[in-house]
Amino acid sequence: MIPERLSGSRILITGVTGFLGQAALERMLGDVPDPRLVLLVRAQGGLSGRDRVESLLAGPAFNTLRDRVGASALRGMLEDRIEVIEADVAEGPPDLPADLDVVFHCAASVAFDPPIDQGFRSNVLGAANLYQAIRGSASSPHVVHVSTAYVAGVARGIVAEETLGHAVDWRAEREAAEAARSDVDAASRKPEMLDAFLRRAGKEHSRAGPQTVADDAERRRREWVDRRLVQYGRARAQTLGWPDVYALTKALSERVAEEAARDGIPVSIVRPSIIESALRHPFPGWIEGFKMAEPIILAYGRGNIPEFPGIPEGIVDLIPVDLVVNAMLAVAANGPKPEPGYYHVCSGSRNPLRYRELFGHVRSFFREHPLSQRGRGEIDVPDWRFPGRARVERMIRGAERAMNAADRVVRRLPRSSRVRGWVRRLDQERGRLDFVRKYSDLYGAYAEAEVIYTDERTVALWDSLPAEDRERFPFDAGAIDWRYYMEEVHCPAVTRTLRLERPRRPEARVEVRPRENGVLAVFDLEGTVVASNVVESFLWVRLADLEPGRWPGAIASLARSMPRYLAAERRDRGAFLRAFYRRYEGASFDSMRRLVDEVVAPFILRRISPAAVRRIREHRAAGHRTVLVTGALEPFVSPLRPLFDDVVAARVVVEDGRLTGYLERPPLVGEARAPWLRRYAARQGADLRASYAYADSHSDLPLLGAAGNPVAVNPDVALYRVARRRGWPVEEWPQAEGTPRLLLPAGVAG
Repeated sequence: MIPERLSGSRILITGVTGFLGQAALERMLGDVPDPRLVLLVRAQGGLSGRDRVESLLAGPAFNTLRDRVGASALRGMLEDRIEVIEADVAEGPPDLPADLDVVFHCAASVAFDPPIDQGFRSNVLGAANLYQAIRGSASSPHVVHVSTAYVAGVARGIVAEETLGHAVDWRAEREAAEAARSDVDAASRKPEMLDAFLRRAGKEHSRAGPQTVADDAERRRREWVDRRLVQYGRARAQTLGWPDVYALTKALSERVAEEAARDGIPVSIVRPSIIESALRHPFPGWIEGFKMAEPIILAYGRGNIPEFPGIPEGIVDLIPVDLVVNAMLAVAANGPKPEPGYYHVCSGSRNPLRYRELFGHVRSFFREHPLSQRGRGEIDVPDWRFPGRARVERMIRGAERAMNAADRVVRRLPRSSRVRGWVRRLDQERGRLDFVRKYSDLYGAYAEAEVIYTDERTVALWDSLPAEDRERFPFDAGAIDWRYYMEEVHCPAVTRTLRLERPRRPEARVEVRPRENGVLAVFDLEGTVVASNVVESFLWVRLADLEPGRWPGAIASLARSMPRYLAAERRDRGAFLRAFYRRYEGASFDSMRRLVDEVVAPFILRRISPAAVRRIREHRAAGHRTVLVTGALEPFVSPLRPLFDDVVAARVVVEDGRLTGYLERPPLVGEARAPWLRRYAARQGADLRASYAYADSHSDLPLLGAAGNPVAVNPDVALYRVARRRGWPVEEWPQAEGTPRLLLPAGVAG
């Protein structure tokens, strides 16, 4: 009997915080009498290893056990039956107890495409360190080494339960994988690469300032290193005969286990296929996080995948997690053998689920229980025709080209709520396309696999069990009813997980909290508070100083210079302002002030957004200090001074009563605004984390990022995307109804 054979055993589990490890821990606590468990758990996210185990015992995997024995009894098990060793096997050999009887080695990275060094570190070096620790301990436990059936690589046909027939040196591959990061990092620092990162960052962020560009260039460099290491891993795996780094590193970790077996450590290797939600235990449909099939199932249910590669007749080898755990317990209870034993825990040999049948079950579920989408009602899922990977790849490439063309168009359109709606839909479509691209690349080889994993040894173990063990610890994959499992257990669990773990994120909203002191509300002017710009302001003053008959010439002169100004504005907002303000050279300062007061001020007040006025007053009522920061010339903001406690604007040098066209100091735009705001807050004794900033342009990204409550108002495309990615509120502050798009003054002489 499995429980009696394991009763009282000293059992070590690695990877207990993972999907399979949790299931194994729950089963042993609930069904093995008096186990003495040792859990190897690394600290993470500020939590100790013991904290993480306490969190596990409070989780869904233990609901059934908690209901059966009571919450206090379950907590007592942590005190009485469990020893937590805080260690990370990838860091080095852990210190192990001297009296271990069984080791379940479940720890592994299950990512299919990690950077090559990370994959080898988790799956190969981690196993090597564990076996080294066992060699150095006084005990010789039976190690149940959890691998995967996909260690067989890209083989076709029958794969038996036996050692792998390859001659790959795991030590040499591990050393090369570790060296790859330093090699790739060095390649990323070559001048031509750094220039490319800087050029791309500048194309997107130049208006925000050089430091923002530099930060983004470094971010791109680091991301390039990781992407390159992912490519390294995929390429190296495929040149050795495996589809990805995951399968390669799991295969090489078996070599580590086999070396340990030759050194006298009893080893059994369990190779599950694709582990999915529980069939029966701890309850039907229990699943922790998304595994291999779930992202594709959900994306299909949302109507996001019109086609996917795969051979309709091919076998998709799924196995419920509880069957894997039961097989592991049976292998451990059966005891070690002189030579390593290999056990396939899979379904494809005796109970095959073909790709077209899997698709049929998923389609039937979503047609019976369709997902809904806001504004679209129930989603009608597509029919797949299984066109093959090459055709799917052509479809993806065509869609990517169309998406890139559309993106170039929307970036050039004038900002508006309609354009932002187009951007939102475009980004959603790009997300769907990127999803199909990612998972087609990751899982295409598995969906087109033509392989059958035999399980004679596992079946023989099953046949040797007494009837009571078969009832309590079933792992016969031949008994799975695929229609029941997929349509009544797995798919409902996947959609339930979606509702529980991934609720729709509400739109971020601004909450103005009353506070007497220490809070700033900083507002940009143009495009935020007022729907105008420095060009329009100049035109108002210029035309007001001319007879209407001379307006066409003045407008034409300005129009001829606009390409030069726009080019400067795209490069650097400050450069644009300095260039444009040269047009004021020689103008009478007193005349300009008079024109602003008598003619321009009414236009500015007509351009102000009522929503902006309401928000400014709301902040003032809450006790906040309101500040206007703008690159506009000081005379033009004088009509708005009553709204703000402080106004910071540009000033042109005046000599002998006339403007020189040169600024007194560099304009406060782009990156200059963030250090200014920090200094201003320090002088005012304000708390920036509680303060607010409102702006409309990507060039204001540093200003917005400096405040604890950033708000994108009428944002341009670039800022809109940043705001959505960071979860910032996005608000529309329109002009007052009836405001004309173009305001021209009546001529004022003198």
